[in-house]
Amino acid sequence: MSGLLQEARARDAGDGFSGFRERFHIPLAPEGARKGIAPEGAPTALGGYAEQAYFCGNSLGLQPKGVREALLIELEDWAKLGVEAHFRGRHPWMPYHNEVREGLASLVGALPSEVVAMNSLTANLHLLMVSFYRPTPARPAILIEAGAFPSDRYLVESQIRFHGYDPATDLIELEPDEAGGTISLAAIERVLGEHGHRIALVLWPGVQYRTGQAFELEEIVRLARAQGCNVGFDLAHGAGNLALQLHDSGCDFAAWCHYKYCNAGPGAVAGAFVHEQHAQAELPRFAGWWGHDPSTRFRMGPHFQPTPGADGWQLSNPPILALAPLRVSLELFAEAGMDRLRAKSERLTGFLEQQVRTRLAETLEILTPAEPARRGCQLSLRVAGGRARGRALFEHLEHIGIVGDWREPDVIRISPVPLYNTFEDIARFVLAVEAWRG
Repeated sequence: MSGLLQEARARDAGDGFSGFRERFHIPLAPEGARKGIAPEGAPTALGGYAEQAYFCGNSLGLQPKGVREALLIELEDWAKLGVEAHFRGRHPWMPYHNEVREGLASLVGALPSEVVAMNSLTANLHLLMVSFYRPTPARPAILIEAGAFPSDRYLVESQIRFHGYDPATDLIELEPDEAGGTISLAAIERVLGEHGHRIALVLWPGVQYRTGQAFELEEIVRLARAQGCNVGFDLAHGAGNLALQLHDSGCDFAAWCHYKYCNAGPGAVAGAFVHEQHAQAELPRFAGWWGHDPSTRFRMGPHFQPTPGADGWQLSNPPILALAPLRVSLELFAEAGMDRLRAKSERLTGFLEQQVRTRLAETLEILTPAEPARRGCQLSLRVAGGRARGRALFEHLEHIGIVGDWREPDVIRISPVPLYNTFEDIARFVLAVEAWRG
Protein backbone atom coordinates (compact mmCIF):
# COMPACT_ATOMS: atom_id res chain seq x y z
CA MET A 1 0.00 0.00 0.00
CA SER A 2 1.30 3.46 -0.89
CA GLY A 3 2.21 5.89 1.83
CA LEU A 4 -0.41 8.31 0.51
CA LEU A 5 -3.16 5.73 0.88
CA GLN A 6 -2.03 4.93 4.40
CA GLU A 7 -2.09 8.61 5.32
CA ALA A 8 -5.53 9.07 3.78
CA ARG A 9 -7.00 6.08 5.61
CA ALA A 10 -5.55 7.30 8.89
CA ARG A 11 -7.19 10.67 8.35
CA ASP A 12 -10.52 9.02 7.54
CA ALA A 13 -10.32 6.81 10.63
CA GLY A 14 -10.10 9.85 12.89
CA ASP A 15 -12.55 12.00 11.00
CA GLY A 16 -15.89 11.06 12.56
CA PHE A 17 -17.92 11.49 9.36
CA SER A 18 -17.97 7.92 8.02
CA GLY A 19 -21.50 7.41 9.30
CA PHE A 20 -22.77 10.11 6.95
CA ARG A 21 -21.15 8.56 3.87
CA GLU A 22 -22.93 5.30 4.68
CA ARG A 23 -26.26 7.11 4.36
CA PHE A 24 -25.70 7.87 0.67
CA HIS A 25 -25.82 5.70 -2.43
CA ILE A 26 -22.32 5.79 -3.93
CA PRO A 27 -22.34 4.88 -7.67
CA LEU A 28 -20.38 1.81 -8.70
CA ALA A 29 -17.12 2.06 -10.61
CA PRO A 30 -16.99 0.58 -14.14
CA GLU A 31 -16.39 -3.17 -14.12
CA GLY A 32 -12.95 -2.84 -15.68
CA ALA A 33 -11.86 -0.36 -13.02
CA ARG A 34 -12.87 -2.80 -10.30
CA LYS A 35 -10.34 -5.21 -11.78
CA GLY A 36 -7.67 -2.54 -12.05
CA ILE A 37 -7.74 -2.33 -15.84
CA ALA A 38 -8.59 0.77 -17.89
CA PRO A 39 -10.52 0.37 -21.18
CA GLU A 40 -7.36 0.67 -23.26
CA GLY A 41 -5.81 -2.16 -21.28
CA ALA A 42 -3.40 -0.05 -19.25
CA PRO A 43 -3.24 -0.69 -15.50
CA THR A 44 -5.04 1.95 -13.47
CA ALA A 45 -2.49 1.62 -10.64
CA LEU A 46 -5.37 1.66 -8.21
CA GLY A 47 -7.91 -1.02 -9.00
CA GLY A 48 -10.21 -3.08 -6.87
CA TYR A 49 -12.61 -0.31 -5.81
CA ALA A 50 -16.27 -1.21 -6.11
CA GLU A 51 -17.42 2.40 -5.75
CA GLN A 52 -16.60 5.52 -7.68
CA ALA A 53 -14.53 8.30 -6.22
CA TYR A 54 -17.33 10.80 -6.85
CA PHE A 55 -16.18 14.43 -6.98
CA CYS A 56 -19.20 15.81 -8.86
CA GLY A 57 -21.41 17.00 -6.01
CA ASN A 58 -20.99 20.53 -7.35
CA SER A 59 -23.06 19.39 -10.35
CA LEU A 60 -25.35 16.69 -8.93
CA GLY A 61 -25.22 15.56 -5.32
CA LEU A 62 -25.59 11.89 -4.48
CA GLN A 63 -28.86 10.35 -3.34
CA PRO A 64 -29.45 10.00 0.40
CA LYS A 65 -30.66 6.50 1.17
CA GLY A 66 -33.64 7.93 3.04
CA VAL A 67 -35.09 9.47 -0.11
CA ARG A 68 -36.74 6.28 -1.39
CA GLU A 69 -38.76 5.81 1.81
CA ALA A 70 -39.70 9.50 1.90
CA LEU A 71 -41.08 9.30 -1.63
CA LEU A 72 -42.88 6.04 -0.94
CA ILE A 73 -44.64 7.64 2.02
CA GLU A 74 -46.04 10.39 -0.19
CA LEU A 75 -47.02 7.95 -2.96
CA GLU A 76 -48.76 5.69 -0.45
CA ASP A 77 -50.60 8.61 1.15
CA TRP A 78 -51.68 9.81 -2.28
CA ALA A 79 -52.92 6.32 -3.13
CA LYS A 80 -54.78 5.80 0.16
CA LEU A 81 -56.00 9.29 0.98
CA GLY A 82 -56.23 11.20 -2.29
CA VAL A 83 -56.92 14.86 -1.68
CA GLU A 84 -57.25 14.27 2.07
CA ALA A 85 -53.48 13.75 2.24
CA HIS A 86 -53.26 17.56 2.19
CA PHE A 87 -54.51 17.40 5.79
CA ARG A 88 -54.26 13.79 7.00
CA GLY A 89 -51.04 12.55 5.43
CA ARG A 90 -48.09 11.54 7.55
CA HIS A 91 -46.50 14.74 6.31
CA PRO A 92 -49.59 16.82 5.41
CA TRP A 93 -49.20 18.47 2.05
CA MET A 94 -50.91 21.78 2.80
CA PRO A 95 -48.13 23.02 5.12
CA TYR A 96 -45.42 20.73 3.67
CA HIS A 97 -43.08 23.55 2.64
CA ASN A 98 -42.90 24.52 6.32
CA GLU A 99 -41.19 21.19 7.03
CA VAL A 100 -38.06 22.42 5.21
CA ARG A 101 -38.14 26.02 6.44
CA GLU A 102 -35.96 25.64 9.55
CA GLY A 103 -33.47 23.53 7.65
CA LEU A 104 -33.21 26.10 4.86
CA ALA A 105 -32.80 28.95 7.32
CA SER A 106 -29.96 27.12 9.07
CA LEU A 107 -28.36 26.18 5.76
CA VAL A 108 -28.05 29.78 4.50
CA GLY A 109 -27.90 31.77 7.74
CA ALA A 110 -31.36 33.31 7.57
CA LEU A 111 -34.46 33.83 9.66
CA PRO A 112 -37.12 31.19 8.96
CA SER A 113 -39.44 33.87 7.56
CA GLU A 114 -36.77 34.92 5.04
CA VAL A 115 -36.58 31.62 3.13
CA VAL A 116 -38.85 29.46 1.03
CA ALA A 117 -38.45 26.42 -1.23
CA MET A 118 -40.09 27.05 -4.59
CA ASN A 119 -39.69 26.85 -8.36
CA SER A 120 -36.24 26.56 -9.96
CA LEU A 121 -33.16 28.76 -9.63
CA THR A 122 -33.45 30.94 -12.73
CA ALA A 123 -37.24 31.23 -12.34
CA ASN A 124 -36.70 32.48 -8.77
CA LEU A 125 -34.12 35.03 -9.90
CA HIS A 126 -36.52 36.35 -12.54
CA LEU A 127 -39.36 36.61 -9.99
CA LEU A 128 -37.18 38.36 -7.43
CA MET A 129 -35.83 40.78 -10.01
CA VAL A 130 -39.40 41.95 -10.63
CA SER A 131 -39.13 43.43 -7.15
CA PHE A 132 -35.46 44.34 -6.89
CA TYR A 133 -34.39 45.33 -10.41
CA ARG A 134 -36.22 48.62 -10.91
CA PRO A 135 -34.21 50.42 -13.60
CA THR A 136 -34.56 54.11 -14.43
CA PRO A 137 -32.99 56.13 -17.25
CA ALA A 138 -30.38 57.40 -14.78
CA ARG A 139 -29.78 53.98 -13.17
CA PRO A 140 -30.49 51.14 -15.64
CA ALA A 141 -27.46 48.85 -15.31
CA ILE A 142 -26.79 45.41 -13.82
CA LEU A 143 -23.32 44.32 -12.65
CA ILE A 144 -22.28 40.67 -12.99
CA GLU A 145 -18.95 38.89 -13.30
CA ALA A 146 -17.51 38.28 -16.78
CA GLY A 147 -17.84 34.61 -17.63
CA ALA A 148 -20.97 34.18 -15.50
CA PHE A 149 -22.88 30.92 -15.82
CA PRO A 150 -24.81 31.19 -19.10
CA SER A 151 -28.23 31.05 -17.45
CA ASP A 152 -27.36 34.09 -15.34
CA ARG A 153 -26.17 36.04 -18.35
CA TYR A 154 -29.28 35.13 -20.35
CA LEU A 155 -31.35 36.15 -17.33
CA VAL A 156 -29.89 39.62 -16.89
CA GLU A 157 -29.68 40.36 -20.60
CA SER A 158 -33.36 39.48 -21.04
CA GLN A 159 -34.36 41.53 -17.98
CA ILE A 160 -32.52 44.58 -19.31
CA ARG A 161 -34.20 44.22 -22.73
CA PHE A 162 -37.60 43.61 -21.13
CA HIS A 163 -37.35 46.99 -19.38
CA GLY A 164 -36.45 48.72 -22.64
CA TYR A 165 -32.73 49.16 -22.08
CA ASP A 166 -29.71 47.93 -24.03
CA PRO A 167 -27.37 45.22 -22.70
CA ALA A 168 -24.59 46.67 -24.86
CA THR A 169 -24.44 49.64 -22.50
CA ASP A 170 -26.38 48.53 -19.43
CA LEU A 171 -24.90 45.10 -18.71
CA ILE A 172 -21.58 45.64 -16.93
CA GLU A 173 -19.38 42.53 -16.80
CA LEU A 174 -16.37 42.73 -14.51
CA GLU A 175 -13.32 40.99 -15.95
CA PRO A 176 -10.97 38.93 -13.75
CA ASP A 177 -7.92 40.76 -12.46
CA GLU A 178 -6.09 37.88 -10.74
CA ALA A 179 -4.12 34.88 -11.97
CA GLY A 180 -6.34 31.91 -12.77
CA GLY A 181 -9.28 34.11 -13.74
CA THR A 182 -10.41 35.17 -10.26
CA ILE A 183 -11.67 38.60 -9.18
CA SER A 184 -10.38 40.67 -6.28
CA LEU A 185 -12.58 42.64 -3.91
CA ALA A 186 -10.56 45.68 -4.97
CA ALA A 187 -11.72 45.18 -8.56
CA ILE A 188 -15.35 45.04 -7.41
CA GLU A 189 -14.81 48.24 -5.42
CA ARG A 190 -13.26 49.94 -8.47
CA VAL A 191 -16.09 49.06 -10.85
CA LEU A 192 -18.67 50.21 -8.32
CA GLY A 193 -16.76 53.43 -7.79
CA GLU A 194 -16.73 54.07 -11.54
CA HIS A 195 -20.22 52.86 -12.52
CA GLY A 196 -22.15 52.60 -9.25
CA HIS A 197 -24.25 55.68 -9.95
CA ARG A 198 -25.66 53.84 -13.01
CA ILE A 199 -26.07 50.39 -11.42
CA ALA A 200 -29.55 49.41 -10.29
CA LEU A 201 -28.61 45.86 -9.27
CA VAL A 202 -25.49 43.92 -8.40
CA LEU A 203 -26.19 40.23 -9.09
CA TRP A 204 -23.19 38.25 -7.91
CA PRO A 205 -22.36 34.57 -7.35
CA GLY A 206 -21.58 33.17 -3.93
CA VAL A 207 -19.07 30.88 -5.68
CA GLN A 208 -18.01 31.38 -9.29
CA TYR A 209 -18.86 28.15 -11.08
CA ARG A 210 -15.77 27.81 -13.29
CA THR A 211 -13.00 29.01 -10.96
CA GLY A 212 -14.51 27.90 -7.64
CA GLN A 213 -13.80 31.32 -6.11
CA ALA A 214 -15.95 32.21 -3.08
CA PHE A 215 -16.76 35.86 -2.38
CA GLU A 216 -17.16 37.98 0.75
CA LEU A 217 -20.89 38.60 0.46
CA GLU A 218 -21.13 41.10 3.30
CA GLU A 219 -18.33 43.20 1.79
CA ILE A 220 -19.97 43.19 -1.63
CA VAL A 221 -23.22 44.38 -0.05
CA ARG A 222 -21.35 47.13 1.81
CA LEU A 223 -19.67 48.38 -1.35
CA ALA A 224 -22.87 48.23 -3.39
CA ARG A 225 -24.97 49.97 -0.74
CA ALA A 226 -22.47 52.85 -0.66
CA GLN A 227 -23.39 53.45 -4.30
CA GLY A 228 -27.15 53.03 -3.80
CA CYS A 229 -27.40 49.66 -5.55
CA ASN A 230 -29.69 46.75 -4.74
CA VAL A 231 -27.89 43.43 -4.23
CA GLY A 232 -28.85 39.83 -5.01
CA PHE A 233 -26.83 36.63 -4.93
CA ASP A 234 -26.91 33.48 -7.02
CA LEU A 235 -25.89 30.79 -4.55
CA ALA A 236 -26.06 27.79 -6.89
CA HIS A 237 -22.56 26.76 -5.76
CA GLY A 238 -22.75 28.32 -2.31
CA ALA A 239 -25.75 26.69 -0.62
CA GLY A 240 -24.71 23.53 1.22
CA ASN A 241 -21.06 24.36 0.51
CA LEU A 242 -20.24 27.55 2.43
CA ALA A 243 -21.32 28.58 5.93
CA LEU A 244 -23.51 31.37 4.61
CA GLN A 245 -24.92 34.24 6.68
CA LEU A 246 -27.47 35.81 4.35
CA HIS A 247 -29.40 37.74 6.97
CA ASP A 248 -26.26 39.33 8.39
CA SER A 249 -24.95 40.12 4.91
CA GLY A 250 -27.83 42.57 4.41
CA CYS A 251 -28.45 41.56 0.79
CA ASP A 252 -31.92 42.14 -0.63
CA PHE A 253 -32.45 38.67 -2.06
CA ALA A 254 -30.79 35.42 -3.05
CA ALA A 255 -31.69 32.22 -4.85
CA TRP A 256 -30.09 28.81 -5.15
CA CYS A 257 -30.65 25.27 -6.38
CA HIS A 258 -30.77 22.12 -4.25
CA TYR A 259 -29.53 19.48 -6.68
CA LYS A 260 -25.83 20.19 -6.17
CA TYR A 261 -24.39 20.20 -2.65
CA CYS A 262 -27.88 19.88 -1.14
CA ASN A 263 -28.52 16.41 -2.65
CA ALA A 264 -32.24 16.87 -3.40
CA GLY A 265 -32.16 15.22 -6.82
CA PRO A 266 -31.97 16.24 -10.49
CA GLY A 267 -33.99 19.37 -11.22
CA ALA A 268 -34.84 19.70 -7.52
CA VAL A 269 -37.08 22.46 -6.23
CA ALA A 270 -34.97 25.57 -5.55
CA GLY A 271 -34.66 28.02 -2.67
CA ALA A 272 -35.16 31.76 -2.28
CA PHE A 273 -34.30 34.38 0.34
CA VAL A 274 -35.82 37.82 0.86
CA HIS A 275 -34.37 39.92 3.67
CA GLU A 276 -36.73 40.72 6.53
CA GLN A 277 -36.39 44.44 5.79
CA HIS A 278 -38.70 43.74 2.85
CA ALA A 279 -41.10 41.44 4.73
CA GLN A 280 -43.93 43.98 4.85
CA ALA A 281 -42.86 46.18 1.94
CA GLU A 282 -45.33 46.91 -0.84
CA LEU A 283 -42.95 45.90 -3.57
CA PRO A 284 -43.96 45.17 -7.16
CA ARG A 285 -44.08 41.44 -7.76
CA PHE A 286 -45.69 38.80 -9.92
CA ALA A 287 -48.43 37.41 -7.72
CA GLY A 288 -49.80 33.90 -7.35
CA TRP A 289 -52.35 32.17 -5.13
CA TRP A 290 -49.81 30.46 -2.88
CA GLY A 291 -48.13 33.77 -2.11
CA HIS A 292 -51.42 35.08 -0.68
CA ASP A 293 -51.75 35.30 3.10
CA PRO A 294 -52.82 31.79 4.18
CA SER A 295 -55.26 33.16 6.74
CA THR A 296 -57.48 34.46 3.92
CA ARG A 297 -56.26 32.44 0.93
CA PHE A 298 -59.25 30.12 0.82
CA ARG A 299 -61.78 32.92 0.84
CA MET A 300 -60.94 33.13 -2.86
CA GLY A 301 -61.01 36.92 -2.90
CA PRO A 302 -60.07 38.93 -5.97
CA HIS A 303 -57.32 41.04 -4.37
CA PHE A 304 -53.82 39.76 -3.64
CA GLN A 305 -52.68 40.08 -0.04
CA PRO A 306 -49.06 38.87 0.14
CA THR A 307 -47.84 36.69 2.96
CA PRO A 308 -45.18 38.60 4.93
CA GLY A 309 -41.67 37.37 4.22
CA ALA A 310 -40.30 35.18 1.46
CA ASP A 311 -43.52 33.13 1.28
CA GLY A 312 -45.16 36.13 -0.36
CA TRP A 313 -43.17 35.50 -3.54
CA GLN A 314 -44.63 32.01 -4.03
CA LEU A 315 -46.87 31.45 -7.03
CA SER A 316 -48.20 27.91 -6.85
CA ASN A 317 -48.62 25.15 -4.31
CA PRO A 318 -45.36 23.32 -3.69
CA PRO A 319 -44.38 20.07 -5.48
CA ILE A 320 -44.55 17.48 -2.73
CA LEU A 321 -42.61 14.76 -4.54
CA ALA A 322 -39.79 17.28 -5.12
CA LEU A 323 -39.79 18.55 -1.54
CA ALA A 324 -39.53 15.08 0.04
CA PRO A 325 -35.87 14.50 -1.03
CA LEU A 326 -34.97 18.00 0.13
CA ARG A 327 -36.52 17.32 3.53
CA VAL A 328 -34.39 14.17 3.89
CA SER A 329 -31.18 15.92 2.87
CA LEU A 330 -31.77 18.91 5.14
CA GLU A 331 -32.18 16.52 8.07
CA LEU A 332 -28.67 15.24 7.34
CA PHE A 333 -27.31 18.79 7.21
CA ALA A 334 -29.00 19.60 10.51
CA GLU A 335 -27.52 16.49 12.12
CA ALA A 336 -24.00 17.16 10.82
CA GLY A 337 -24.08 20.92 11.38
CA MET A 338 -22.98 23.39 8.73
CA ASP A 339 -20.01 24.60 10.78
CA ARG A 340 -18.69 21.04 11.19
CA LEU A 341 -19.23 20.34 7.51
CA ARG A 342 -17.39 23.49 6.53
CA ALA A 343 -14.46 22.54 8.78
CA LYS A 344 -14.36 19.05 7.23
CA SER A 345 -14.54 20.60 3.77
CA GLU A 346 -11.53 22.79 4.49
CA ARG A 347 -9.57 19.72 5.60
CA LEU A 348 -10.54 17.71 2.52
CA THR A 349 -9.93 20.45 -0.01
CA GLY A 350 -6.73 21.45 1.77
CA PHE A 351 -5.47 17.86 1.54
CA LEU A 352 -6.31 17.79 -2.16
CA GLU A 353 -4.52 21.10 -2.73
CA GLN A 354 -1.45 19.94 -0.82
CA GLN A 355 -1.16 16.74 -2.86
CA VAL A 356 -1.64 18.53 -6.18
CA ARG A 357 1.02 21.10 -5.33
CA THR A 358 3.57 18.58 -4.03
CA ARG A 359 2.99 15.60 -6.35
CA LEU A 360 1.22 16.92 -9.46
CA ALA A 361 2.51 20.47 -9.91
CA GLU A 362 4.00 19.68 -13.34
CA THR A 363 0.68 18.25 -14.51
CA LEU A 364 -2.07 20.33 -12.88
CA GLU A 365 -2.47 24.07 -12.33
CA ILE A 366 -4.92 25.12 -9.60
CA LEU A 367 -7.12 28.06 -10.65
CA THR A 368 -9.09 28.32 -7.40
CA PRO A 369 -7.75 30.68 -4.71
CA ALA A 370 -5.43 29.10 -2.14
CA GLU A 371 -6.99 30.89 0.84
CA PRO A 372 -9.66 28.64 2.41
CA ALA A 373 -11.95 31.64 2.98
CA ARG A 374 -11.98 32.29 -0.78
CA ARG A 375 -13.13 28.85 -1.88
CA GLY A 376 -15.53 26.07 -1.00
CA CYS A 377 -15.21 22.35 -1.78
CA GLN A 378 -14.17 22.79 -5.37
CA LEU A 379 -10.71 23.01 -6.91
CA SER A 380 -10.67 23.99 -10.57
CA LEU A 381 -7.72 22.41 -12.36
CA ARG A 382 -6.07 23.02 -15.72
CA VAL A 383 -3.92 20.29 -17.25
CA ALA A 384 -0.51 21.26 -18.62
CA GLY A 385 -0.31 20.79 -22.37
CA GLY A 386 -3.65 22.26 -23.40
CA ARG A 387 -7.27 21.30 -23.85
CA ALA A 388 -6.75 18.00 -25.66
CA ARG A 389 -4.51 16.70 -22.90
CA GLY A 390 -6.99 17.92 -20.31
CA ARG A 391 -9.83 16.02 -22.00
CA ALA A 392 -7.66 12.92 -22.20
CA LEU A 393 -7.06 12.97 -18.45
CA PHE A 394 -10.69 13.73 -17.67
CA GLU A 395 -11.94 10.82 -19.78
CA HIS A 396 -9.31 8.46 -18.39
CA LEU A 397 -10.37 9.26 -14.84
CA GLU A 398 -14.01 8.73 -15.71
CA HIS A 399 -13.21 5.32 -17.24
CA ILE A 400 -11.56 4.16 -14.03
CA GLY A 401 -14.33 5.38 -11.74
CA ILE A 402 -13.01 8.78 -10.65
CA VAL A 403 -15.72 11.28 -11.52
CA GLY A 404 -15.28 15.05 -11.63
CA ASP A 405 -16.72 17.35 -14.24
CA TRP A 406 -15.50 19.35 -17.19
CA ARG A 407 -16.17 23.03 -17.96
CA GLU A 408 -15.13 24.57 -21.24
CA PRO A 409 -12.69 25.48 -22.42
CA ASP A 410 -10.20 23.48 -20.35
CA VAL A 411 -11.18 23.15 -16.69
CA ILE A 412 -11.58 19.95 -14.65
CA ARG A 413 -13.55 20.57 -11.46
CA ILE A 414 -12.88 18.25 -8.51
CA SER A 415 -15.15 18.81 -5.52
CA PRO A 416 -14.68 16.68 -2.38
CA VAL A 417 -18.02 16.96 -0.54
CA PRO A 418 -17.75 16.52 3.25
CA LEU A 419 -20.97 14.54 3.67
CA TYR A 420 -19.76 11.61 1.57
CA ASN A 421 -16.25 12.09 0.17
CA THR A 422 -13.17 10.78 1.96
CA PHE A 423 -9.46 11.42 2.11
CA GLU A 424 -9.03 8.04 0.44
CA ASP A 425 -11.08 9.30 -2.51
CA ILE A 426 -8.54 12.10 -2.87
CA ALA A 427 -5.63 9.66 -2.67
CA ARG A 428 -7.23 7.63 -5.48
CA PHE A 429 -7.43 10.74 -7.63
CA VAL A 430 -3.82 11.75 -7.00
CA LEU A 431 -2.40 8.26 -7.60
CA ALA A 432 -4.49 7.87 -10.77
CA VAL A 433 -3.17 11.14 -12.21
CA GLU A 434 0.39 10.07 -11.39
CA ALA A 435 -0.14 6.74 -13.15
CA TRP A 436 -1.69 8.45 -16.20
CA ARG A 437 1.18 10.92 -16.40
CA GLY A 438 3.67 8.01 -16.34
